[in-house]
Amino acid sequence: MTFSYRFVIITALFVTCLITANILIVKQIMIGPILLPSAIIIFPLSYVFGDILTEVYGYRQARLVIWAGFACNVLAVVAFWIGGLLPPAPVFDAQAAYDRILGNTPRFLIASFAAYLAGEFVNSFTLSQLKIKTKGRWLWMRTIGSTIVGQGIDTIIVLSIGFIGVLPLSVLVTMIGGHWLFKTAYEVIATPLTYALVGYLKKKEHCDVYDYNTDFNPLRIV
Repeated sequence: MTFSYRFVIITALFVTCLITANILIVKQIMIGPILLPSAIIIFPLSYVFGDILTEVYGYRQARLVIWAGFACNVLAVVAFWIGGLLPPAPVFDAQAAYDRILGNTPRFLIASFAAYLAGEFVNSFTLSQLKIKTKGRWLWMRTIGSTIVGQGIDTIIVLSIGFIGVLPLSVLVTMIGGHWLFKTAYEVIATPLTYALVGYLKKKEHCDVYDYNTDFNPLRIV
């Protein structure tokens, strides 16, 4: 199995979005009346790059990248955890800040990991199936449609596990709806970027995979 440098770059960008989002998620921001984690500025880009990977290289290669992203996330979390356990030097007076920013609770780690795997795999599967059914037409409809489904599942899982029993149900439902709407709008705005990168990669890679005979089992690595 060989990979071009373009595939490696898109994969690196995908993984960077995931790890950066996991750090940014601790800060909450307000956009109008909507409460959002600051990770919203970069996490939806992982879906853009995931769409590009599936559209150009197919579900099989996207599945490999999704699992690679999961492994990198776990490695980062373990490294942050070990770093937090090590005794701080006398000159380091920010241990509490370190723990607050990088010391994710088990509940939120489970929520984040479960939502990531479910959302990314559903997004990739949906885009792949839509590509076959539309015979490769209407890329904008396929990327936005798959994002609505994938980001919807991601949002429901991560916020339900993270906040059920903590926030009133009405507040939780409103938060889920706001997150879902914002992430979908992000995908719509990023559509020109998706078109540009997909067109460039298909031309340079001479690759445009249709998953007619693909095994869609998400548990397979290759």
